[in-house]
Amino acid sequence: MENQYTYYTPDQDDQNQNGQGGYQYQPQDEKPPKKKTSHWVKAVCFGLAFGVAASAAFQTSNLVGSKVFGTSGSKTKEVATVNSAKITTSSDSSSTSSDISKVASNVMPSVVSITNLSVQQVQNFFGGVQEQESKSVGSGIIISQTDSELLIATNNHVVESNKTLTVSFVDNKSVEAQVKGTDSSRDLAVIAVKLSDIKDSTLNKIKVATLADSEKVQVGETAIAIGNALGYGQSVTTGIVSATGRTLDGVSGKLIQTDAAINPGNSGGALLNAKGEVIGINTAKVATDAVEGMGYAIPISSASDVIKNLMNQKTKTKVAEGKQGYLGIEGVDVTSDSSQMYNMPTGVYVSNVISGGGAKNAGITKGCVITELEGTTVDSMSALKEELQYYKVGEKVKVTIQVPNSNGSYKERTVKVTLGKSTQ
Repeated sequence: MENQYTYYTPDQDDQNQNGQGGYQYQPQDEKPPKKKTSHWVKAVCFGLAFGVAASAAFQTSNLVGSKVFGTSGSKTKEVATVNSAKITTSSDSSSTSSDISKVASNVMPSVVSITNLSVQQVQNFFGGVQEQESKSVGSGIIISQTDSELLIATNNHVVESNKTLTVSFVDNKSVEAQVKGTDSSRDLAVIAVKLSDIKDSTLNKIKVATLADSEKVQVGETAIAIGNALGYGQSVTTGIVSATGRTLDGVSGKLIQTDAAINPGNSGGALLNAKGEVIGINTAKVATDAVEGMGYAIPISSASDVIKNLMNQKTKTKVAEGKQGYLGIEGVDVTSDSSQMYNMPTGVYVSNVISGGGAKNAGITKGCVITELEGTTVDSMSALKEELQYYKVGEKVKVTIQVPNSNGSYKERTVKVTLGKSTQ
């Protein structure tokens, strides 16, 4: 007898147990019908099987629940005080609750939406270049409050090239924000909102987030993402921690991988554990037709030192374009790939020094690599220009450079440069 297989798709009447397409075996020749079993015998067998399965499932769920979620609460402790700004972190990152709605309700007051209004140069129909306003959206996490400011952590790419930054809180009230500090190499930034600009009714509804120890995060534990997805306002997605210690081109350091949906606008938002503590700052996702559920977050523990350094910086106010200072150099980006290929530090390679400019007078020479400006990491010409827009002509700034030695190595130096006028 020849066997025949028929393929069933999900929209056919005869689906398999899971409602999915599958192969079903169908013999062409019918066999004599088997002797029927009594209905009451079937019922008894089914009842026994169901009872055994239910008992096993109940015992398993109790065991898993006690192991995964635990029953005891966690204590918190302050781990840093910076200019009266405190970061609160938990000493225990174990899960205690699976109630996602409760977590979302508790944490949403700590997450904000960020709108970045920037000016982009675009090519027009006639081949020329013109400026055009562009709006982008992202998210942020309230990490501290001083006597005068509310401090918010986010991604550098959320705030870069901004003309104005607007922060919207859980009650949908919006205020303008200023950049406190950025680190483009780690894709981190801290922005500040003046407390005097925030209404008391809003201050009563928002709160500072609690940070977990992301070193204790385990693969498979619950992951909850909150952020301003697509600019529609705060939304919540859930999944698990898929992996830890991942790397991603363009972002230095190890990352947490999650299958919780990370969409445009989620950048800078919070990745949480089941207790509602921040384990990471959402930063990127793999977006191709062949990939699904691969989002990434910067572990909060590895980011804390950078964030504290950025919190320490003076809140920056942009200088009018005609009054902005210039270093007096021409430079080329040293990317991570170029750095490895040519054994050079990542930053801005000085290809030319303008005669009479501030850099020349400070001793910066061709071949040096600029890595920092006033304590902020610089990894490209665009990042350098981004930082310079906060300083006036005549101001002195600290520039960290890597000076090449004759043996091919580099030695770090910090020089003070008096900014000059643009020669263009």
